[in-house]
Amino acid sequence: MDVNLLDFVLYNTSKAPVTLGDLLKFVLILSFSVLFSRILTLYLRRSLKDKVSKDVGETVLKFLYYGTLIIVFISALPLIGLDPSGLLLAGGVAGIVLGFASQNIVGNLVSGFFLMVERPIKIGDQVEISGISGYVTDIRIISTLIRTYDGLLVRLPNQQVFTTNITNIVGHPVRRFEHTIRIRYSDDANAAIFLIKELIDKEPFALLNPSPSVFVSDLGDSSVNITVRIWAPVNEWFGIKTRILWNIKQTLEEYGIEIPLPQRIIRIQTDAKKIPEELMPEKEIDSVLNYEERVLA
Repeated sequence: MDVNLLDFVLYNTSKAPVTLGDLLKFVLILSFSVLFSRILTLYLRRSLKDKVSKDVGETVLKFLYYGTLIIVFISALPLIGLDPSGLLLAGGVAGIVLGFASQNIVGNLVSGFFLMVERPIKIGDQVEISGISGYVTDIRIISTLIRTYDGLLVRLPNQQVFTTNITNIVGHPVRRFEHTIRIRYSDDANAAIFLIKELIDKEPFALLNPSPSVFVSDLGDSSVNITVRIWAPVNEWFGIKTRILWNIKQTLEEYGIEIPLPQRIIRIQTDAKKIPEELMPEKEIDSVLNYEERVLA
């Protein structure tokens, strides 16, 4: 008598017995679905690379990948004798229990969903969140990854990201920077302003609208302070900021306009009434004489 190993009954259910062949079919279907989902995700990632932004494409691919696996898993449950409707009901009850037990995780899940829908930040943006500055490398379901300018990888819970102030440094296409240039009172402020404006006109990334502004903003203790405000494309902001500051320094020095050193006037009063020496202790007389010798020297 021949016995088929695949017909070996593992356990019985209310509907039908589950054989070894049914279990193998279930495992093969899940394995094939994982392989198929990965291949499909890889193909779509390459196809959508130049058509949609990276953050939108990654969000769509994640929903597609995990959604496909969940649908296949639920559809294949009857092979191992499980009723999908009963499992969904049990999963709903378990979800409620887990929701009360892990409110932070649920909050991160909900916040991650709203981050993907509202999109205040995108993958590749330069941001500052909760004192952490850097590039957004990934927006996951529960957390957001930020690579700092020092190369450190920081994980922030989505609930913290969504409920705090977010500064998106590259969220607007243009950005302004400001320099304060100090010159001597003896220098010509009008000439300095004229030279700085000429430098700005020669800078290709200095925007004309909004227009730059150069003006005397303050009369300091030892200098005339000139404020320079320039708008630039956000991608060129740092480069033009450092470059134009160095050009201003070199140009002003060429025309004899210098940055002054801090000046202080110290007055020493020498005609104050002195205490008669006969009324002073011997140690105090010696200290006063030594102090006067140091001052005169």
